[in-house]
Amino acid sequence: MKILIKNAWILTMNERMEQFRHGYVVVADENIIEVGSMDSLSKDLFYDQCIDAKDAILMPGMVNTHTHIGMIPFRSLGDDYPDRLRRFLFPLENECMNEHLAYTSGKYAIAEMQLAGVTTFFDMYYFEHQLAIAAEEMQARALLAETVIDSVTVDVPEPMGGIQYAERFMPKWQENKQIRASVAPHAPYSTTIEALQQADQLSKTYDVPWMMHVSEMDFEMEKYRKERDQTPIEFLADIGVLSSRLVAAHCIHLSDHDIELLKMYDVKVAHCIGANTKSAKGVARVRDLLSAGVTVGLGTDGPSSGNTLDLFSQMRLFANFHKTHLKDRSAFPAEEIVKLSTIEGAKVLGLEGQIGSIEVGKQADFILVETDSVNMFPIFDPYSALVYSANASNVSDVFIAGKQVVAEKKLVNHDVQTLRAELAKAMEQCGFKRKALLAMEDR
Repeated sequence: MKILIKNAWILTMNERMEQFRHGYVVVADENIIEVGSMDSLSKDLFYDQCIDAKDAILMPGMVNTHTHIGMIPFRSLGDDYPDRLRRFLFPLENECMNEHLAYTSGKYAIAEMQLAGVTTFFDMYYFEHQLAIAAEEMQARALLAETVIDSVTVDVPEPMGGIQYAERFMPKWQENKQIRASVAPHAPYSTTIEALQQADQLSKTYDVPWMMHVSEMDFEMEKYRKERDQTPIEFLADIGVLSSRLVAAHCIHLSDHDIELLKMYDVKVAHCIGANTKSAKGVARVRDLLSAGVTVGLGTDGPSSGNTLDLFSQMRLFANFHKTHLKDRSAFPAEEIVKLSTIEGAKVLGLEGQIGSIEVGKQADFILVETDSVNMFPIFDPYSALVYSANASNVSDVFIAGKQVVAEKKLVNHDVQTLRAELAKAMEQCGFKRKALLAMEDR
């Protein structure tokens, strides 16, 4: 199957940041085989399908480096209350979450991401095998990691049982081209040293990234200061689990030494500006991280944390918060922010050889952002348009591994209303809405 996309404003996001103002891309099966300017397109080119982009921006599919896709049911629940996690989320999770609810939530969440141009994501939650099945059915590219925590959870009967779950889960997906399985200790403070080291070893054995929330909470920072006279990053270095395979989510509270350690061990950072600021936790030192050479990508966090799974909102929040925090309008030009959502996100997941830029030989993961809508005119700088003007509704077409999953702003193989109805039914079966409303009344 050979597909020609023509008349596109192509942002390659390659090392030279090449653009083709009037360009074309040719896809053969899963891969990009040609990229160039329309005036170099061969008149004799054979293709099975031709898509006229009509001056849409063609860019790499976006990479969401930190999600909890099983948590769609919790969206908008108790958003403005202190200690929301323990008052609402944990109790309802323990009472209601099951593998079918996680699976239906996962499919709905992936639909939301695909309609917003997110083609790849890194998830940590429970029932990750079911979430991997959901991702496969949605034709997504995903890395899914089972949570490890020091308590009984909805899918394991003993504390740290996520390690054993991961040991069973990870081998099952080794042969899949688009889905990879991993492990995700919840945080340094909520797991044992042994479990952290086991997770690191599993990651090494299966050669996949692993994930953990790090340096996110005020109490976390205080705990390690009082008990060990260290930061969480220094603690993780001491126990030998920092490496290029670790994706550290959040990293809001970092010392200069922490940044040195992250660079030294080539640890990757998933930066979730929307969730971090909504929860009033702070603005991470991203400029310092990037200046030190640390790899950073953008993440949404879960749909109950940032309330959205799209990266257009994160790009704009990133620009606004960091410029204000630094009191520097020139900080983070739009081009750099688009890189964080594409090629840099691919680097965070160790996938930069396959995705993240529009280059010959790479997987055909790309999106079209239409420029016909009222908010997309005029465009003097396409990167500025993407960061400051565009939103998820401007995504018109999405391809993953050469297969079109969104066409003219609709899912190709699924129906959003059907996915929503299935999720609503799963929520009803476990009494989720009724229990959520009772919890709100008892506040």
